[in-house]
Amino acid sequence: MVNGAPFIPLPTTLAIPSVRINNQIRGTELRIIGPKGENLGVMSVAEALKIAKENSLDLIEISPKAVPPVAKIADYGKFQYDENKKQKVAKANAKTYEVKSLQVKIGTGEHDLILKAKKASEWLGEGHRIKMDLFLPGRTKYLDENFLKDRMERLLRLVSVDFKIAEPAKKSPKGMTVVIEKK
Repeated sequence: MVNGAPFIPLPTTLAIPSVRINNQIRGTELRIIGPKGENLGVMSVAEALKIAKENSLDLIEISPKAVPPVAKIADYGKFQYDENKKQKVAKANAKTYEVKSLQVKIGTGEHDLILKAKKASEWLGEGHRIKMDLFLPGRTKYLDENFLKDRMERLLRLVSVDFKIAEPAKKSPKGMTVVIEKK
């Protein structure tokens, strides 16, 4: 709480990890990259700050864990802008895949199985994982496990896209479940 009011953080755009600049840099010696991308070699922080001030730029620590740490002479505002832009591009290129679900009963007809397999093939083509449930109502849950696996195989044989079994068939609260994904 701040002054009796709850602290509510302001929404931010993509934040870059905290970067040390100018006098915040702790190292004694740094490997310096110049304003045009050239390697200026290893020098003390004081020398690097002097060069940065001469060019009216900032000294930005790029890689603090390297030995010696790496710093770049650049405009800090432009550096932040470029880093945010890189993160946005990386976020846009990251693909997310869902786990799609299919459910069939033990007595589902052949035509319905073909339709379900066709949908599964379509989803596999898009790169999604598929969770196939063999729904077992009531007493059918207690049928022979080999019989149930055979029924599950019947559906898997109809899938036209090459796939691999991510999680083998196992009993679940609904009945029997198998997860497949594209090879």
